[in-house]
Amino acid sequence: QVQLVESGGGLVQVGDSLRLSCTASGRTFSTLTIGWFRRASGEEREFVAASRRGGTTTHYADSVKGRFTISRDNAKNTVYLQMNGLKPEDTGVYYCAADSGIILSQLRFPGAYDNWGQGTRVTVSS
Repeated sequence: QVQLVESGGGLVQVGDSLRLSCTASGRTFSTLTIGWFRRASGEEREFVAASRRGGTTTHYADSVKGRFTISRDNAKNTVYLQMNGLKPEDTGVYYCAADSGIILSQLRFPGAYDNWGQGTRVTVSS
């Protein structure tokens, strides 16, 4: 079992930046695929970004490409999501997810991940 804890959310203005953190415990961090997902009010959970191969490979949703950056510090068992140029449509609850056995074709789907954090809320006001 992997335990995940997110932090760093908050209330910001359009164009501001935030950095979310996700700290994992319970198994070797460098072997995990780590994903970020978000859920807006009344919407389904959607893929944001993912990191695999110890952070050497990254993936992004088209809606955040060029604005968000996923990175990880394996020594600290922590993955980060740097969010720049925030927009109102970025508002939602952001979740960190992890799994040890995800294949490349499945990493954008929430159902592929067995471990989830509690979420951290991001609100972007205009």
